[in-house]
Amino acid sequence: MNKYVCEFIGTFALVFFGCATILFMRSEVGLLGVALAFGLSVVAMAYSIGTISGAHLNPAVSLGFLVSGRLGSGDFAGYVIAQCFGAIIAAGVLYVIAQGKVSGFDVAANGFAQNGWSAYSVVSAFLFELVATFLFVTVILNATAQGGAGPVAGLAIGLTLVAIHLAGIVVSGASVNPARSLGPALFAGGTAMSQLWLYIIAPCLGAASAGLLLRNRVTTTGDTAAQAA
Repeated sequence: MNKYVCEFIGTFALVFFGCATILFMRSEVGLLGVALAFGLSVVAMAYSIGTISGAHLNPAVSLGFLVSGRLGSGDFAGYVIAQCFGAIIAAGVLYVIAQGKVSGFDVAANGFAQNGWSAYSVVSAFLFELVATFLFVTVILNATAQGGAGPVAGLAIGLTLVAIHLAGIVVSGASVNPARSLGPALFAGGTAMSQLWLYIIAPCLGAASAGLLLRNRVTTTGDTAAQAA
């Protein structure tokens, strides 16, 4: 399959499984279940499409690879477009499913698995998203580099995403992914759209910082691999 198609499918799967768990099963599985849904989705995609596209599934991750020198600008644009479309289509499918609830589904009352902050301040949410994305992309860049985690890279990355969700769901929703935030926000509207800027800017700043940190390593070791499970 084309690598952009893979990024579309992979991001679709991440948003579909993760947000479906929030929408339909959160009371049954709790926050741990939600964290596992997102993390295991990354693991599944890493081992299914990782050899084709690298399974970035996240514009911030692709930005980290661009800044580190392991992804070209053309591929970066293609990846981001495919990821955003994948997230939006996944959210659309979930919206149709949710509307079929026999007792009715009110987005305004129930939410739509969107990211946002309320219990903590905007500064707290911004800082968490920035730091968590920095750590996440640092793990990805190191795990997938030459001499990195090798066959277990996808597992390491997925478990890191689980840890991020366990640490910050209550603070910011633990997005660390602009596409994941974009899809549900378009259907939730209102506050979700007004807060979307944070879930674009903070993760991108964190990812770019990780890319800059690892750029020297790429230059020194000659690691030009473009894999990012």
